[in-house]
Parts: sequence; structure tokens; C-alpha cells
Amino acid sequence: MKFIPTTLAALLFITTAVLAQTPAPATKPAAPAVKLPPQPPDVAAPKLGPDGKPNAGFIAAHERFVAIAKEGKAELVFLGDSITAGWGSKKDIWDKAFGAYKPANFGIGGDRTQHVLWRITNGELDGIKPKAVVLMIGTNNSSTDPAEGIAKGVTIIVETIRAKQPQAKILLLAVFPRGEKAAPNPGREKLKQVNAIIAKLDDGKNIHFLDIGDKFLKPDGSLTKDIMPDFLHLSPAGYQIWADAIGPKLAELMK
Repeated sequence: MKFIPTTLAALLFITTAVLAQTPAPATKPAAPAVKLPPQPPDVAAPKLGPDGKPNAGFIAAHERFVAIAKEGKAELVFLGDSITAGWGSKKDIWDKAFGAYKPANFGIGGDRTQHVLWRITNGELDGIKPKAVVLMIGTNNSSTDPAEGIAKGVTIIVETIRAKQPQAKILLLAVFPRGEKAAPNPGREKLKQVNAIIAKLDDGKNIHFLDIGDKFLKPDGSLTKDIMPDFLHLSPAGYQIWADAIGPKLAELMK
């Protein structure tokens, strides 16, 4: 059967009109964002994901650390956030500086004081008897929490370590400086306030405060990319500075 051009045009017009009136397939509405309540820096809490549930990576790392603690072999424990976790990719420096102490690195990227507190109250200090614990935490709280709140979080962590591991000496490090310039730098100023408060925890016996922040800085107080490529996380040269700076004190505490 042959269609003359006018008939073909009419059929095309009708087909197009029908398709235009056909409703589009229904799309699944996006899940509403979960509004997470703020986590106080001095109350133990797991790290949460956007869905309001515990972050899977955080929980997985925590479970690895609990398993390491249960082995009971580590005599030196590092606790902290991504800056501490970064030792994991600096094995040569780590082994040379701390290998003889049977060390364990319990650092998790993005952790705040409340997260470290949750971790050590949920198994990371169980089944283990370290001689010393190196603690540096608080920089991730600086964008949301006041200096007093951050310091309170650090204080409760220290008190919890003392309660769980009374034999362990605590090397409490001042939170490292961040941001390229010394001033204006509100974040760095807040951390200085935190450090001034937690420095008072030093009792000369069980808790030893050490501020090595100046060792990362140029004379004008600025940071360089050679030491902190993003002005927060350390380069290998930065980790070497860290190792050298705490070495003598740590040797004393590990006797």
C-alpha cells in the first residue's frame, strides 16, 4: 500500500502528538537530607555519615584498632585524627623513630574529640597495657566548637585514658598550627587558646604536655608547603620534625 506525501505527513503529526501527551516515567524522589544534631566536643559519639548512621569507614577502622588492642602487644599508642593516621604512609620514619617501642597507630581521618572519646570508651584501650599514649586531637573541632569546648573534650579524653590505663604515661601534644599565615588566622588563634588550657593538665608525673608547633614554622610564623603541603597535613619532612621533637621525651616515658 502506498502513502501519498500528505497522508504520511498526517500520520507523523498524529504520532508526534500522541507521544507528546504520554506522561514521562515517574522518577523516585530523592531521599530527604538528614539534619544531624550537633555533637558536643566533650560527649562520646561515633562519627556519622550524611544519613545519620555511623560512618562505615570510621567503624571499620575502629574495629581494626580494637582487634589490635586485644592482641595486647602494643606498648606505645598514638591517638588522633588524619594527622596521626598519616604516620601509616611514613613507615620508614615511623619504624626508625618508634619501632623499638612496639607502637600502634590509632588515628582516623576527620576525627574530632568526641570521636576519639567514643573510640577509647568502646574497646580501643581494652586488652592492652601500653607504657605511653601520645595524644594530639582537636583541629577538626576548630571550625565549629569554641576553644573551651575543645579543651574540655581533650581533658575528658585524658581523664579516660588515665582511668583505663593508669600505668600509661600520657604525652599530650599541643594541637599543631594550621593555615599558611600567622595572622590574620582565627583558626590558629583558637587552637592557641585550646593549647593554653590543656597545658595545665601537665602534672609532671603521669601527664606530660609538649608543644612542638613552633618547630613547623618559619621565623615569621608562616607554614610552608615543604612541611605542610595543604597547611594542615604533614609532608615526610614534617613527620621527621615530629619524630625528632618528641623522641627524647618519649624515650624517657617508655623506660
